[in-house]
Amino acid sequence: MNALKNYDDFNHIGTGAFGTVYKARDKKNEGRFVALKKVRVAITDDGVPLSVLREISLLKQLETFHHRNIVQLYDICHGKRGENDLVIFLVLEHVDQDLGSFLEKCPAPGLDPDLIRSIIHQMLTGIDFLHSNRIVHRDLKPQNVLITDKHVIKLADFGLARIYEYQMALTPVVVTLWYRAPEVLLQSAYASAVDLWSCGCIMAELFTRKPLFPGGSENAQLGKILEVIGAPARESWPEDVAMSWEHFSLYGKGEDLSKLIPEADAAALNLIGNLVEFDPTKRVTAEAALAHAYFENYVPDNDS
Repeated sequence: MNALKNYDDFNHIGTGAFGTVYKARDKKNEGRFVALKKVRVAITDDGVPLSVLREISLLKQLETFHHRNIVQLYDICHGKRGENDLVIFLVLEHVDQDLGSFLEKCPAPGLDPDLIRSIIHQMLTGIDFLHSNRIVHRDLKPQNVLITDKHVIKLADFGLARIYEYQMALTPVVVTLWYRAPEVLLQSAYASAVDLWSCGCIMAELFTRKPLFPGGSENAQLGKILEVIGAPARESWPEDVAMSWEHFSLYGKGEDLSKLIPEADAAALNLIGNLVEFDPTKRVTAEAALAHAYFENYVPDNDS
């Protein structure tokens, strides 16, 4: 891990629940701009937790692939070491805009259907790459999906979830629940399928420019989900959760997605339905989603 001496022109661009992000100039690489994510890691009696070191090592390994839909991690620098914590800086590829702000700025009548198809294909390609490298993002949302001026999608903030487990939130920022899978809300065991759920939520939002499941609390979020997709079958209810299936079995068959997302065609609606499937074992994988009829005749533009 190197010092910060290679970077200057620091400019604060945001503070989240777990870290602060700066834009800076990389003096050693033709003055390119980078994003510096400052993360504070708690130190236990045994030093920096092993899982954090493993996670950082994995992020460093991903660098070598230079995947176009993944934000590049250029370097890791250490900052001050305190009595109980260590500051590290992740030096990342800088992209000016995230999908959330891109959508906010989008004028009526909304995004072109071909652009939506391109965005989702790129997201799924990035998710498939992460999953094939045993990384689950766990917090996919429009703010963690960056989009360049040429509409290239880059997934950001992946692999940090376990690092975050070892620190207290720095700010009272409300972490949105809108893209969180039912198994996470129920505090059940979960795996890579959580990222596909989030992708389905984002896909719906690209068409409507509003969240599909805008809940205000964990219970309300689960209620919003079941209002839309309907009550799950008893056999789909996870066995390792405190809440009983009976508590939520009163929800009906759900709503017609074509009425909720009238801008989407039949193939798009079918893919969204496969992504926001309650049962994670039945939820479509990234690889299968990329082979879906929605992408029939779609040719990725890899020159942007």
